Amino acid sequence: MARTLALALTVALLAALPPAAVARQTVKLTAGFSPDRLSTPTTISFGFKISAVGRRVPAALTGIDLRYPVNIGLATSGLGVATCILADLETSGPSGCPANSRMGFGTALADIQVGRTILEEPASITLLAGPAKEGHLNFLVYADGEAPVSAQIVFSARLLPEPPPFGGRLHFDIPLAEGLPEGPDVSIVKLRTTLGPRGLTYYERIHGRTLAYKPSGVLLPSRCPHGGFPFAASVTFQDNTRAVARTAVPCPHR
Repeated sequence: MARTLALALTVALLAALPPAAVARQTVKLTAGFSPDRLSTPTTISFGFKISAVGRRVPAALTGIDLRYPVNIGLATSGLGVATCILADLETSGPSGCPANSRMGFGTALADIQVGRTILEEPASITLLAGPAKEGHLNFLVYADGEAPVSAQIVFSARLLPEPPPFGGRLHFDIPLAEGLPEGPDVSIVKLRTTLGPRGLTYYERIHGRTLAYKPSGVLLPSRCPHGGFPFAASVTFQDNTRAVARTAVPCPHR
């Protein structure tokens, strides 16, 4: 009898929760370092895979909070030594910004529902250094999709403080992207990007000459936390739901 009463109470409490408390999407978070060596500058990669619960296409993505490990030197990485201006990025794309403002690259995959048909749209991602915002480091993200919907979307990510075991978090504000006429907004189902020197070339003037160089990257600490380097994500959606995910990058072999 007590067990039946407890079950009934649980069901009633779940029914009373606001919509934002009931997850309708699930998120898988991945992260990695390349190279994967302590006390070494590295490129961080992170990715998200989003799935719908009980339906074919997830709700549109509206925000991501990505928490990264303590003692990861994002602010001292030597990346983003030039600033990309938002208006230039919106007008000309990444080519309108200084090469030294680029901080990483990635890809995204979106689902576009047309009746019973689901179309897939790949997009390229470029991560750039933007002007500081409210005293915090600020990144600009340029997403370029070509077909079936031609869309170029720009959004920002701020570097914010976070208590241990995390060293900070990247807060992404993601605008809605219209799908096909009279259809739902585009749903991002995969997103992966890097933050680091891999694939980057910077330039500097020395004695009147322009020389190319590779930025150093994000410095890993000399010691690995117990259980690996922790990452966590909180993801929000257009339907006012939220999904969370965690992962850890294993400690490198000595």
